[in-house]
Amino acid sequence: MHAQVTNPFFAIYYPVLGAVGVPGNLATIVIMYRGRCGLSRCITWYLLSMALTDLLVLIMAVLLNRITNIYFPASFLSITPVCCLKIALSNGARDSSVWLTVAFTFNRFIVICYQKLKHKYCTDKMVAAVIVTVCVVSFLKNIPFYFVYGPLYIHDGVPWKCIARERYYTDPLWRLFDTADHIINPCIPFVLLLLLNVLTVRDILAANRARKRLRVQSHGENESDPEMENRKKSIILLFSISGSFIVLWTTHVVNFLYVQFSKTDYASGSILQESGNALLLLSCCTNTCIYAGTQKKFREEFRNAITYPLRVIKVLKR
Repeated sequence: MHAQVTNPFFAIYYPVLGAVGVPGNLATIVIMYRGRCGLSRCITWYLLSMALTDLLVLIMAVLLNRITNIYFPASFLSITPVCCLKIALSNGARDSSVWLTVAFTFNRFIVICYQKLKHKYCTDKMVAAVIVTVCVVSFLKNIPFYFVYGPLYIHDGVPWKCIARERYYTDPLWRLFDTADHIINPCIPFVLLLLLNVLTVRDILAANRARKRLRVQSHGENESDPEMENRKKSIILLFSISGSFIVLWTTHVVNFLYVQFSKTDYASGSILQESGNALLLLSCCTNTCIYAGTQKKFREEFRNAITYPLRVIKVLKR
């Protein structure tokens, strides 16, 4: 999350990402908090927490890191201690966002495949405990990143910018930390999301076939099934969120595997690395689009939020 951006494409890409992603996540937070989307409290709290962590990633990694480095390279935010703090916080927010996506997917897996556990696992207290634990552990795990970097140069006694210290690439303990960091995120979440989705699909197909046979025998072939319609909407939301994560994080995973197997450092594949970073940051903006595409009530609330200022202006002009 710390690569220096010099490509003109990224100089345009990141401001656009911030201009779209920050308002989109803010709107999502307000809409989810109001609880008028027809979703269960369990799903709502997960989606709300994911929007909050996505917003924090955009603020820390896009607005205060990349855009600042591009357009305000000599600002207070580029002093080395502040730069190190930004990296640690943005990595903590990123890990929180990723693992909350995993937690949400696991929650839906339990609800769909093991309904006997639903009332034990999918409670407000359990969801709150999972969300708090994920966020606290994610930020604690990234504290060492504050000590990874040193100044790129010193001017008038003031350290500027961040660059990884040489020992980060040579010391066995730091190499172990770097490998563990990439395994914890995104390799394990990547595998877990694929596995949970495969298991969920398998269970859904088996349950749908059995349910369809029963309903055909009882009500005839043309009878609608409200339960299956509700499950279909929930499944579309689940697969859209986890599928989007898998697609947008693939480049980052490929870059990690390339570095490991080619025995090079991350700077050697900077174009691939920054492309992966750009896509994983884009994943912090896609959930709003997914909600709008899959949830009718969310679209209505989002439309009302956008048109609200216009309605206020219209009233004031009267």
